[in-house]
Amino acid sequence: MSSTASSVTLEEARRILAAGTAKAEEIGQPMNIAVVCSGGHLLAFERMPNAWTGSVDISIKKAWTSRAFDIETGTLGTLSQSGDQFFGIHASNDGKVMIFAGGVPLKRGDQVVGAVGVSGGLGAQDQAVAEAAAKALSL
Repeated sequence: MSSTASSVTLEEARRILAAGTAKAEEIGQPMNIAVVCSGGHLLAFERMPNAWTGSVDISIKKAWTSRAFDIETGTLGTLSQSGDQFFGIHASNDGKVMIFAGGVPLKRGDQVVGAVGVSGGLGAQDQAVAEAAAKALSL
């Protein structure tokens, strides 16, 4: 299997960033957008003008979390509430796990090939931008 089949490429990551940026501009919310490869390593990143600097780290960790567990971070957040099966997961991996909406696995068919993480707005805004960004993989 070629490396491009098992991981998102830099060219694809740039397309994902562009789609995320377009959605963020459409909703009028500056965002930080991170794309990680299948190994969870940062592949591409964009901080839009006026996006919160505190959200840089969060966007990268959302992408990492989404790839590390192959799940949307918002879903992981729902499953990690007190009394639920993943309660406390946010404290694992030296606190690297993010359980806020805005992290989405990138899939080629059924295979996860990376993830995108978005931070800078409300959870619904982050999620909308992440979903728009992720759709660019199939273009």
